Amino acid sequence: MQSNVFDELKWRGLLYEYVDGVQEMLARKPVTVYNGFDATADSLHVGHLVPLLALARLQRFGHHAIALAGGGTSMIGDPSGKATERQLLSQAQIEANVNEIKLQLAHFLDFEVKTNPARLINNADWLLKLNLVEFLRDTGKHFTVNYMMAKESVKTRLEREDGISFTEFSYMLLQSYDFLHLFDFEGCELQTGGSDQWGNITAGVELIRRMRGASAFAIVYPLITKADGTKFGKSETGTVWLSPKRTSPYRFYQFWLNTDDRDVVKYLKLFTFLDQQSIQELENTVETQPEKRQAQHRLAQEMTRIVHGESELAAALQASQVLFGGDLHGLAPEAIQDIFADVPSSSLTKTRLEMGIGIVDLLVHSGLVSSKGEARRSIAEGGIYLNNQRLDDAAQTLSLAEALAGQFLVLRKGRKNYHLVKVVG
Repeated sequence: MQSNVFDELKWRGLLYEYVDGVQEMLARKPVTVYNGFDATADSLHVGHLVPLLALARLQRFGHHAIALAGGGTSMIGDPSGKATERQLLSQAQIEANVNEIKLQLAHFLDFEVKTNPARLINNADWLLKLNLVEFLRDTGKHFTVNYMMAKESVKTRLEREDGISFTEFSYMLLQSYDFLHLFDFEGCELQTGGSDQWGNITAGVELIRRMRGASAFAIVYPLITKADGTKFGKSETGTVWLSPKRTSPYRFYQFWLNTDDRDVVKYLKLFTFLDQQSIQELENTVETQPEKRQAQHRLAQEMTRIVHGESELAAALQASQVLFGGDLHGLAPEAIQDIFADVPSSSLTKTRLEMGIGIVDLLVHSGLVSSKGEARRSIAEGGIYLNNQRLDDAAQTLSLAEALAGQFLVLRKGRKNYHLVKVVG
């Protein structure tokens, strides 16, 4: 760990842009800093991890962290980084989303530490009470339309045929007012966010200067890109969420495990709390023993532990070994379904299995072999597995007792030819 947080953020590649003077301020005293998280879904996703973990780093260096839930701004919609207008959510849905996000934030920020506990604040507490005329008179007069149109988030949308609604155009004013409110009532002098937020954040810095005659500061982090040109935060099944209800810990682990060699060291710096020496050692393995993928395994372990905890990491590690012949027993039904989501499958009624079905008949029923003769030969040659256990008796009869969690039979022919039998009814 570096001696100060500015240097820590710098060597990790987190400083994309910042307001002059922020380095000296962070070195001089503990600073109150906030980062906003709009509640447009009931979970944060891996794209939120850079600002969220950076906020945690600032807290670890003794600064005062505020996570701002956007219960108010989510009703408007941030145009930053969006090609089209967001679908507006109801207040009830936003409140439900905020409650879910609150639970996730506790995985990263320490709300219990005595010296500098993190704070969770919802901007609905003041934004929903604003009087429109007073707001336009007192705050809106400090923004020219020319100034707002020059911001990248607005300018990009104006170039498109659909343009931008007045609703989203006003988002910058509300975010700026958030900074002013937190400056006044929480002593907050620093706002952070992704680089696509630079226009909104610096507008808040300017509002504080104009209305309070005081200095405020900003840091923005880089938006993550992948070396192969594909979008970070997406997997074959879509967005990678922090909620286990949306993305299982197994899928979450696999997302990080599949990191490209060209990206893995950058991700270790951006997303983990590993120190420079540990990351340097892992970087050496990428160069000297890339086939072992030690850096990817460590990245996947660190991230799954941070987001989901030790028990879910252990389950994800077990699940990750299954396709290499690992033990299936003890896995939850959801995990089995997840692991074998992409392999061929068939159904077998519970009644049929309770009556008993010969392994040869089951292999033919599943389509894993084309005939009973092929089934018997494959078993005799030691090439057939049930629940990752090799079978040696072609006369064996299976019952419900062999079904994993009473729901699945996993057949395998050879090393990698899997088939999932689902017990139904």
